[in-house]
Amino acid sequence: MENRKIFSMITGLGAFVPDKILTNHDLAEMVDTSDEWIRTRTGIRERRIAESGKGTSFYAAKAAEIALKQANLPAEELDIIIFATVTPDMYFPSAACFLQEKIGAVNAAAYDISAACTGFIYGLNLADGMISSGKYKNILVVGAEILSRIINWNDRGTCVLFGDGAGCAVMQPSDGKRGIVGTFVKSDGRLNHLLNMPGGGSIYPPSEAKENPEKYFLKMEGREVFRHAVTLMGDAATRVLQGNGFNGDDVNLFIPHQANIRIIEAIAKRLHMPDDRVYVNLDRFGNTSSASIPIALHEAYHLGKFKENDLVLLVAFGGGFTWGSALVRF
Repeated sequence: MENRKIFSMITGLGAFVPDKILTNHDLAEMVDTSDEWIRTRTGIRERRIAESGKGTSFYAAKAAEIALKQANLPAEELDIIIFATVTPDMYFPSAACFLQEKIGAVNAAAYDISAACTGFIYGLNLADGMISSGKYKNILVVGAEILSRIINWNDRGTCVLFGDGAGCAVMQPSDGKRGIVGTFVKSDGRLNHLLNMPGGGSIYPPSEAKENPEKYFLKMEGREVFRHAVTLMGDAATRVLQGNGFNGDDVNLFIPHQANIRIIEAIAKRLHMPDDRVYVNLDRFGNTSSASIPIALHEAYHLGKFKENDLVLLVAFGGGFTWGSALVRF
């Protein structure tokens, strides 16, 4: 049984990915790798790559239109747009403001949040609190990335992992029975050096790109990230379950951040979660960072992987480090 009142619920889901598919075989022609090497280490077979000239807000707008239609909510009635991304259209204005313009959400306040792959869950946490305050009723939470623009395509350790895409959720006041049962978010800035992109900010500004070009790509210490991801995502899942009076047996569907199949399998084993209750689309999209969970959630919904009154567990981990979880009664 839930230990707290349910204040907010997801009433619409949307996702949109680029048309272009980059397979492992394609990558093998670009860098020293192979389909077998990538599949056995990551579980990824292909990923989507954004069209040149299209910004992150373009794909987010496509996803938002789908979610708003499902929620039967005109964009003009949105109060807040929370846009989780590490690859905004530009430093400012925010990607949320560009999205606001594209969908015509003229009455909303719009802003970005940066929590890397945990961004969507951070957004759910924020939106749940805002709706529970009684001040806001209609909030759009977005997770969208174009990671292909910050990848070093000569680095086989990272270029094989990431893809582009967008997903979002419309959140509104709960009917009292369904919605966000609980959330858990945390971070540890002491580990920031293990997953980051050094260039582009105030330490290594754009003016220094020619002198230090290697600073302007995503950097990752794979083994250390893997180790922390398994431990901290498992902890986040346990916290949100136990904190609300549940355990793994109560979960109808587990949707983890789609980063690496080995990470997903390790966490599922820790939670004693059978394969048929773990949703995976990593093989088709790769790691889409903040878009990972909303894309998977949208797909799982339309494939009938969960039904009304089912309990769905969402867990993510990202650079920062950040990590978090959400428990949702649909």
